[in-house]
Amino acid sequence: MIKKPAKRRASTEQDRLISDALRNAGRPVSAYEIIDSVRDKATLAPQTVYRSLDRLIASGAAHRLESLNAFVACSHVVHKGTAIFAICDRCGGVDEFDEPTALNALVNWAENSHFVLRQMTLELRGTCARCETPIA
Repeated sequence: MIKKPAKRRASTEQDRLISDALRNAGRPVSAYEIIDSVRDKATLAPQTVYRSLDRLIASGAAHRLESLNAFVACSHVVHKGTAIFAICDRCGGVDEFDEPTALNALVNWAENSHFVLRQMTLELRGTCARCETPIA
């Protein structure tokens, strides 16, 4: 039996597929978890997923959480600056928010120190309100 060659997907189609997988996950996921979640729709190589994630990150549609080596869909329609993430150590939940005052202070420090800022990822680690609230 001759195996049919796999149909090559357009990068926009791959990006949409991966963006949907990130949104549906509802939590930070690795590239390999993305591959598993789209297995019924497409067969994707890790390099393909990483290239797509790079495009999604560059466009602001996704973020990489450095400390978790995982990816999340952006929760903002429009970014006003660099995103800050609060990551719960108990449930693994991630909340994304903007805090212009904190970001401006860091950018000003970099400028005053003649530090050329290329990228900024801010992650707060702790326990979210849901996990801290005692169950009655």
